[in-house]
Amino acid sequence: MTNQNKAPIKIDVEEGKTYGWCSCGLSATMPLCDGTHKTADTDKRSVKFVAEKTGSVYLCACGKTQNAPYCDGSHQHQE
Repeated sequence: MTNQNKAPIKIDVEEGKTYGWCSCGLSATMPLCDGTHKTADTDKRSVKFVAEKTGSVYLCACGKTQNAPYCDGSHQHQE
């Protein structure tokens, strides 16, 4: 993914709304998908999720999370 420091990206979400997390790292609207994967040479697709409550969430920016789309701290173990 393209976030240089690999730290999670905080976004505000609304309860019940569906979002698409970018898993290919090519989106201009990271961490949310903008559909770039559709014209890129990648087999990655967006990961849809529904916000459980209104508030802030931290989405993975390193691409290594085991809890997509949410950050699980995996970026702390990368070189």
